[in-house]
Parts: sequence; structure tokens; C-alpha cells
Amino acid sequence: MTARAIPVVVLAGFLGAGKTTLLNHVLRHADGRRIGVLVNDFGSINIDLLLVSGQSGGTMDLANGCMCCTTDAGDFAETLESMADPNNGLDAILIEASGIAEPKALVRMVLAARSATVAYGGLVYVVDAANFDATVADYPQLDDHLAIADLVVCNKMEMVAAELVPPLLTRIRRHNASAPVLPVSHAAVDPELFFEPAAQIANDDGPRQLTFDELLRETAEAHGDNDHKDHDHEEHDHGDHDHLHHGFDSVALEVALPVDPRRLGRFLEQPPAGAYRIKGTVFVDLPDHRDIAYIIQSVGGFVRVEGDSWRGRTRGTSVVVIGAGLDTAAAQAALDGIVEPADSDDVNGVLHLTRHLITGS
Repeated sequence: MTARAIPVVVLAGFLGAGKTTLLNHVLRHADGRRIGVLVNDFGSINIDLLLVSGQSGGTMDLANGCMCCTTDAGDFAETLESMADPNNGLDAILIEASGIAEPKALVRMVLAARSATVAYGGLVYVVDAANFDATVADYPQLDDHLAIADLVVCNKMEMVAAELVPPLLTRIRRHNASAPVLPVSHAAVDPELFFEPAAQIANDDGPRQLTFDELLRETAEAHGDNDHKDHDHEEHDHGDHDHLHHGFDSVALEVALPVDPRRLGRFLEQPPAGAYRIKGTVFVDLPDHRDIAYIIQSVGGFVRVEGDSWRGRTRGTSVVVIGAGLDTAAAQAALDGIVEPADSDDVNGVLHLTRHLITGS
């Protein structure tokens, strides 16, 4: 099995928008997952509900199993690789670097650090809904920041009158027409957006990520399909986690059919408007590819493909698209289109998938 890459999510936004609140929210709702946080200094995080269990050098361990590290621009890539070491068991790394004002520069650093163990997990940009227009007027650079966001979290919606919400979201989307815009209060974002489901489960007794089957079931539950619920899931106490799915749209595909790699590559590189994450495992029915389970990931058009064995899996195609403000009918049609019969004369079509293959997979 290939080593699982850790998604590195960049968290940005103007002072007071709610970045720290969002960060604390994700840590509090880790639900057994292990999260790494990368900052310039621990004081900027203000971890108010998680007790520190130990600290050594530039690393701070938290009582819920998460960890924090300090870094600067000089050792950025080295620190990411160190955090992504499989021995640390991290499920995601979140970055809030107070010393780097430009999100674009930080995103470039993450992209430059990509490797077999580190993957770009997207730029999440937090805006203050109650003061959005004033912030844009005072800080014109917000245009550039929003334009490159993979997910826009519109925070403090409880402070906006209901009749003002639609025009506010329209104004925000003018800065970025393709990224999902998620209206929330108190920065209550579903942490599931930041994790990649594990392709295999090594230990069913310990904390783990969702399998694709479980992710698909939760997608069905979010759409009100009670037939997909199971007893164990209903008995699991998520606290207030369940309501966090509100505001997200998702479409899913699970078929025992191969994909057309050219269409799949286009779908991953140019995802439907409002899509934040695309993830899944696909089957390519071509010579030299039939025995490879291709694990696909896409965030904002940044694509990652890993090759693995079908051992322990059911050969077929399972893909989930998650976002906010998706035209779900159009997104589903586009997703269904990746399994249309491939052009038998398209001998180079598979290159549209394999060009994103991580070296060593």
C-alpha cells in the first residue's frame, strides 16, 4: 500500500474574521482524528478548551491527541515533512502563519513542499460577514486573496439580517465565482472537509478516518436517505457534530464500472462551481492499468493521484464531490459522465490521469 499523504490546509483571513475560532472549533471536534497545527508562535492560537499535555522544543502536544509546531519560512518544508512522518499519525495539518501576510505566498510554499507524504489541502479564507463591505473598502487586497481561495467561509452570519444574506453572498461570489461560499456562525465548519478518507483500515479498534463506504453513507444521510443508516452509526455520540453537515452539498458515484481517464482528468482539473474537494478510488480498464486502484484527490483543481493495489477492495469506481452552493444536478451529471465508455482510439487518454501520479506511488 502507498503511504497516505497528509492534506495541508492553509487558513487565512483578515484580523477578526474568525480564523482562531475556526481553528479551535476544528480541534475541539477532531472526533478521534489527530491534527497538526503549524504557526509562528503558540500564543496566536489561543487553544482555550484543549489542555496541553506536553511540550518539547518547537512542538506542543494537546490532550486530545493533536499537536502544534512552530516554524519560520526558512524551515517550512522541513517542518511539514517532519509533521507528516507516519509515526506522528496525523490526519491533517492546518496552517495559520501570523508572520506571512499574503495567502498566495503561503500557498506557493505548500505547493513547493508537496511530496509523497504532503499534499495541498486547499486555501480556506475566512471573511467577516458583518463587516465584509467595510473590509473590502479598507483593504483592496482582499480581492486578490478571495480570488485564489478554494473555500470561502463567510463567518458571523448571526450578525447579518436575513434579507441581507443573498445580496451579501452574491457580492462575495463576484470575487471568486468558482469557490464554494459557506455561510456559518461562530466559525462552525464541519472538520470532515479537511480530512482524506483512508483507503484501507489497519486497525478497526482505534481512531480512524471514514472509509469511502462510510463517507458515501453519510452523504446519503445528509440528503435524507434513511435507508443508508446503520445501527452503529446512530448509536455513536457525535455531540453537536451532526448538525455541522448543514450548509454542505455533495454528490457521489459508486459503480462497478471503469472511468474514461481523459474525462476524469478534465473533471478533476476543472471541478464544478462550488466544489471544494473531490476524492475517491477509480478503475481504469486499460492494459497495464487494470490492476491499479487509482486514488484521486482534487482541491480547487490541484490534482493528486496515487496508485495502489485492489487487494481488500471491490474493483470499481467510488467518488465523492463535496462543496457549498453546488448545482447538484449539473455536478452529478458531470460526475456520472466520467464512466461513459472510453474512446478506444484515445490511446493517450490515460495520460490525463497518470500525469498527476505521485512519484513512487
